[in-house]
Amino acid sequence: MPEALGACHTAAVDGYVVEGHVPARDVKRMLAERPQALGLAVPAMPRGSPGMEGPVSDPYRVLLVQKNGRYTTYARY
Repeated sequence: MPEALGACHTAAVDGYVVEGHVPARDVKRMLAERPQALGLAVPAMPRGSPGMEGPVSDPYRVLLVQKNGRYTTYARY
């Protein structure tokens, strides 16, 4: 995972890397779709993401990260 997309938690899931507070539904979607990618990332620790719930939520994106380090938006919250 590119350092710029780093967060507080990293997991290996069925051949993919999941970095940060990625919602479970996006992990499930990735596993169903099986994209050619390194994995998913939610950089930093946005308020309102899974595990960071509270009275305030920040908009954030789940990124689909390619093996070359490029990424696209996979989901928006």
